[in-house]
Parts: sequence; C-alpha cells; structure tokens
Amino acid sequence: MQSLQTCTVLLVVSVLIGLSWSLNPRDPNVCSLWESFTTSVKESYAHPYDHVTEEACSEPRTSYRCTRHRITYKTAYRQAVKMDYRRRYQCCPGYYESRDKCVPRCTKECVHGRCVAPDRCQCEGGWRGDDCSSACDDKHWGPGCGQLCKCENDGLCNPVTGICQCPPGYIGRRCEDPCPPGTFGKGCLQKCQCGTGGSCDKVTGECLCRENFTGTFCEKACPRSRCPLRCPCQNGGICQGKGICACPPGWTGEVCTERCAEGRFGPNCAHECVCHNRGHCDPETGLCRCAEGFTGNRCSEECQVGSYGRDCKGVCDCANGARCYNIDGGCLCEPGFRGPQCRDRMCRHGTYGLQCESTCLCHDTHTLSCHPLKGECTCQPGWAGLYCNETCARGYYGHGCLEPCLCVNGGVCDSVSGRCHCAPGYTGVHCESPCKSGTYGKNCSLECSCSNSVDCSPIDGTCFCKEGWRGRYCSIPCSKGTWGPGCNATCQCANGALCNPADGSCTCSPGWQGPLCDQPCLMGTFGPGCLKRCDCLNADGCQGASGQCRCLPGWTVQCDLQTCPEGTWGRHCNQSCFCQNSATCLPHSGACVCLPGYWGPTCQHSEYRTCLILMPKTRSILAYLSVLHVNFLMCVLCLTLTLGLYGKQCTGVCRCAHNSSCHNQDGSCLCPPGWTGPDCTLQCHHGMFGLNCAQVCSCPPNFYCDPQTGECVCESGPGIDCKKGMVSPLPNEQLLTIHLFTS
Repeated sequence: MQSLQTCTVLLVVSVLIGLSWSLNPRDPNVCSLWESFTTSVKESYAHPYDHVTEEACSEPRTSYRCTRHRITYKTAYRQAVKMDYRRRYQCCPGYYESRDKCVPRCTKECVHGRCVAPDRCQCEGGWRGDDCSSACDDKHWGPGCGQLCKCENDGLCNPVTGICQCPPGYIGRRCEDPCPPGTFGKGCLQKCQCGTGGSCDKVTGECLCRENFTGTFCEKACPRSRCPLRCPCQNGGICQGKGICACPPGWTGEVCTERCAEGRFGPNCAHECVCHNRGHCDPETGLCRCAEGFTGNRCSEECQVGSYGRDCKGVCDCANGARCYNIDGGCLCEPGFRGPQCRDRMCRHGTYGLQCESTCLCHDTHTLSCHPLKGECTCQPGWAGLYCNETCARGYYGHGCLEPCLCVNGGVCDSVSGRCHCAPGYTGVHCESPCKSGTYGKNCSLECSCSNSVDCSPIDGTCFCKEGWRGRYCSIPCSKGTWGPGCNATCQCANGALCNPADGSCTCSPGWQGPLCDQPCLMGTFGPGCLKRCDCLNADGCQGASGQCRCLPGWTVQCDLQTCPEGTWGRHCNQSCFCQNSATCLPHSGACVCLPGYWGPTCQHSEYRTCLILMPKTRSILAYLSVLHVNFLMCVLCLTLTLGLYGKQCTGVCRCAHNSSCHNQDGSCLCPPGWTGPDCTLQCHHGMFGLNCAQVCSCPPNFYCDPQTGECVCESGPGIDCKKGMVSPLPNEQLLTIHLFTS
C-alpha cells in the first residue's frame, strides 16, 4: 500500500513540475525559486478489530464455554494532506514569458528596432534614439546613424545600407559619373530623343539645340538663320510659358520626360494613388492593378473563399475543410490532415485520435471520411446524421443534406444529385414544364389516343373532347338536340332548324332567320338564310321558304297572267265590274278601259269619241284630230297647237291647274292622273289614283300609293323594310286620252 501511495504522489508532482518546465532552465533569462505546496493523497494505515470467539474454558472438568477477545489489524485507507516543496522556474526581472521563452521588456516601444535587453533598443539601419524613432539625416546611415555617407553630386545614401541613390543625370557607386551620351534621367535609363541638331540635358532630357536649329527635338533648321521661340516639352506636354511645361497624364519633369513615380498618376503626376495591398496604379488613369490575392477598385478586398491569385481567377482545390491561401492557392490543412491538397489522413482508415487509438463509428458505405482527430463523420451526398445513417429530409439533398431541392409541381429530387423525378404530366430540369400537347404520363412519354379532342390530360391522358363530341376517346358525335362540351347543352333552334353540335348555332330552314330561326324572312326575300330576292311582279311579296309569289288581286301563279273571267276583278276575281258601253275591266283594280267614242269612270259618256294613245311620260297635246270614218279612226295632223288653247281656231285659253289639258272645243279641264275637280286642283283621295282618281291602290303594308301612277312607294321610318321593284298596275308610260269631235 505504501508503494501505491508513493506512486500517486509522484504522478501529481510530476504533472506540476512538468508545467513549470515549459521554460528552458538553461535560458540565461530564466530564474528559479523553491515553493511549498500541498497535495491530497490517499494513505494506508493499520485499523484494529476486536475478534470475539467462544471456546472451551481452560479449567478441567467443566462443560462451560468461555468468550475470548482477540485484537487483529487490517489495512485501511484514508485521505491525507501532505506538504511538499518544488523548484519553480520563471522569467528574471525585466523579462516576460512569451511562447515558452523569456524576452526582454522595454518600457518604451522600439519603433524601428527591437528590444534586446530590459529598456534597451537595437535600432534598424537608418534610425536612432532610445526608442529608435528618429531617422538618420541625409549625411549618415547605418545602426544608430553611425556611418558617414560618401555620395557625390547631391546623391542620397540609403539610411540602412549606405548605398548611394543618385540624382537624375548621374550614376556610379558614389554618383560620380555623368550619364553616357544619349541617355539621361534617374539611373541614366532613359534614351534621348533629340535629333542631330542638338543634344539632351543629362538631368531633364530636354533637347538643347545647336545654333540655327529649332523644334522640340531640334529636328528643324531655322529659316534664314532666325530661330523662333520653341517649346521644349516632350511626350505631349504643352508649353504654358517660357520654359514651363504642362505634362499629360503619366508624365512629369521639366520637359515631361519622366514617368510618374510609383504611387503617383495624372497630369504632372499630381495625384496620389489609393491602391492597397501592394497594388500598382496606372500612371495615366490611376486605375489599380491589384497584386495576387486581392481585388476591388482599390485592391482592398481579399479574394473570395475558393479563389486566389491574380485577379482572383485561380480556383482552390483544397479538401477536408482546408483554407486556401489567397495569394498562391496553397492549402492550410485542418489538424489531422496533410498533403498538398490536405487529402491525406494522418490516421489509417477507420481510426482517429491523437495516437489514432480510437475506432470510427461512421457508417462505412455512407461516409466520405472520419475526422482523424475528432472522429466526426463527413457523410456522402444524400446522407446525414451523427454516424451518416440517416437519409436526407424531404426537400433537401447533397453534402450534409444542406442543399434545398428546386423541383416544382410535385417533383421529387434525388437525395444525392438533386436531380428531379417529375410527377406524371410534367417535365424539365425542375419539372417546370407541363407535357406538350398530345403527350401525357411520367416523363411525358405516352401519346394521347383521342380522336376529336382539344387535348388530353397531361397526367392520365383523359381526353378533353371538342364541342360536339363525347365518349372516352371523343369518337361519338352529339345526339340530335344537344351540343357543346360533353354534349351537355340543349339546342334552342326553332322551326326545324339544324343545331351546330360544336357551338349550338342554328342553321335555319328556308324562310326563317335570326339566331334561333324564330323570325320569318323579311318581305322580298326567301330561301336559306333569306338571302334570295323575290322577283315577282304584281305581287305582295313571295313565300319565305319556296319563293312562290303572293299575287296581288287580279293576278295568279306567276302574277303576270290575267285570269279573272270577263266582268270580274280582285284578288280572287270576286269583285264585279261596272264598266259600260262594252268597256274592258282591269282585273287588278276594276278600272274601265273605254272603247273609242266613250269616256268617264265607267265609260258612260259618249258626247265625243276618244282615241286612246300611248304617249311616253308626256302631257302635251301635239295636234287636234278629226274622225273621217266611223269604223276607222284616222288621225290627220292638220295644225300644231300651243298648249293651253282651245276653241275654234284654238283661240280660247284654258284655266286648268297642274299643266292639265282642256277640251279642244269648250275648254273643260281634262285632269292628269292623280288630280280631279273642275280645274284639276284636288288630289286623289288616299287609296285612289289615276285618271279621274278612278283606280284603287293595291299597295302592301308600309307603302303608300302614288296618286298619279299608282306606284307603291316605301314609307320612311324605323323598322320599315320595303322590297325594291314594287310597281303600280300601270306601266311608267302614261295613257293620254285625246277627245275628237267630228266637225
């Protein structure tokens, strides 16, 4: 037990001492001291026990048993506190611990140097002072500015190295040599551009012309040995006065021969560049040209994660969570990995830990890798969970099941690749497109089998029938009296019209029109669609279906044959004629046509003979006639008369109105058709027309009768539809009766 106690104490002490030994005792800046400390230990001791037994008494010849007590000892353990001492190492005064080392402490920061002892700075070259904050003057260089510069011709020495920085026009170790011929400027690196008529200034590069030469580069001979003032400015510089040049962007110097120094740009290099992280700016425009690993207008942004190099065009290929260095693309491996791209595990497959002593618990077939230090499982795409034994939740896929699926319209994405498996009726990368017309099903791979359809369901191929068709495959036409989608609508067509099964429109029977074929043809039209025109004469229109004429009274069949028996007239020849003296009765109106020698409405007058002469639309009396023979009427032209005269030798003046003629003997008025009365001033009553207003009008509705000719004229007004060609029973020619008397 004592050995166990000692082992425990040594373990605790060794750990504590190991912590102190983080500093190197051999370091001259490390000091040691002894310190006391207490530890809690588990110690053993002998614990007494009273062991009681019964045994036979020592007296002879007795049967009693005696109790015996015996003290025994057993090993027991208890907690104890022990005081001990140890050597402790720490940094000596004036020093402090930094990364297991003791470094000196300076009260003032060494600005351009380093602290080499407590409160003592070692300055960098070109700097001096207790804190190395003062720069060397232009005549000294080196640590503490202890070295003397030896540069000539106003050359400046580097405060750190002492190397001479020569002014323009000089070169050499100590700037003792002028520029060779044909060169000028800083470091004598620029070439002169002067022509043969001059030489260039070693400092500025200005062309110094010889006598009788001029021009910027002394390339022109002076006319007549008189040299005008010249502008010495080069590279596009403009003279702004005697010897003053305004330089273009990117140039500076007395005659614009010097390129802008690093960090300057613009006209006369007057502007300061704002490029960061070692970026260079264009001397003319000031645009930044970024160094590798940086981007942005001012090169202030590092390359985004995953890219590196010039303009951040390089693509990182680091694995296992390694970071990519933005400048050269080098991989910074996570602990436990190694290799150029950090692809190699430090532990062999299936193990992890500091000593690779633990076994990975990841599902072998679903795991990409087991972290070599922590044992964390990196799952293959499509798997998740602590041990990569769980599939991705619905709607996610990829590494760690972190990528959201982009499938729409019920599409399901593959948990590994994210590829969409579309529901029936859809296709496309994300199932965004419905099946094309005529296809359906999964991946739109099936063709519709519909006959008379608009389309079929992209999901199950159900046919959407065109109007007028029905059935599973739209192969059955609508039954009579039905129409529309599915033949579910009822036709409304009247009068035997046909119903279009597609749109329910009516195809009317002959004689009918209107959307529902419930309106008869208008007067004067007939046939299908009422598109044909009636050409009936002496008729009240025609029958709408067949076009058969409806004859006016006195006419039949084709309305052009007189059929009434002698002595009758009217629509059905049921009116009696009242003509006298063997006059002819007109069958449509009952008007009398008198024989020669008679006149009057019923031909009742016989005072003189009449000659019925057909005169084309005229009321003029051209002559007076005499009857030479009773049986033969011979009209002999004897003298031309003036209209409106009568009596013997035509000396009387007629008093008749409306251009009426008068009796050639007594001057009585012979009124023209449409007028009556003693002086022909009264118009025919409504419904009457012709000579002496003796004829009856036979006009259909919406027409009025011309009192002169009997023509039916269409009335004006809304809704009135009159057919063209309605005429009176008399033709356009006018019957003129000339009364003849025997002398």
